Amino acid sequence: MKLYGSVTSPFVRHCRIALTQGKLDWDFVTGNFDELTSQSPVFKLPYLVAGDRLLSDSSSILKFARESAGREFFPDIDDYDLFCTTNTVADSVVNLFLMEEDGLTPDNSPYLGRQARRILSGLSALDARVGSADYVLTDGILRLACFLGWALFRCRVDISPHANLQSVLEFADRDPVFASTAIPEELR
Repeated sequence: MKLYGSVTSPFVRHCRIALTQGKLDWDFVTGNFDELTSQSPVFKLPYLVAGDRLLSDSSSILKFARESAGREFFPDIDDYDLFCTTNTVADSVVNLFLMEEDGLTPDNSPYLGRQARRILSGLSALDARVGSADYVLTDGILRLACFLGWALFRCRVDISPHANLQSVLEFADRDPVFASTAIPEELR
């Protein structure tokens, strides 16, 4: 089984965590983004090749990894919704990041202005949602922590006003598998 992706991607990181937690036999393939994505049917990362099966989205890879390890994937609807809400905010942040590299910003695009507002609103909603409870590394919490780690690495969000989001990331950072998949220092 081979997972293709980037060490900086929050979506790839979540898949790396699930494959490692499941004690599955897999290899991580990194390299030139254009070369790797040309092998994906949707030209994106991550994707997983397992025998004749090619999975081209982090969600299907996670489901495959969890179920291959004998675990149920999202037995809790609230955790699944946390995962989905995090994906919505993450997609907006990634879109803004990539569009700004092309010179498009919220200042010159009403669509990107809506994305920027979605990010601010979404961070507040996520902060309120996770509360200050004792956390468990569910897939919803893992997706949130992976996203926050990437967004802070790329300087895309400010979570200083969001104490609960800070707590989630601090909690996840204490997990050995989560910590082992952090963006390498040499890339920081």
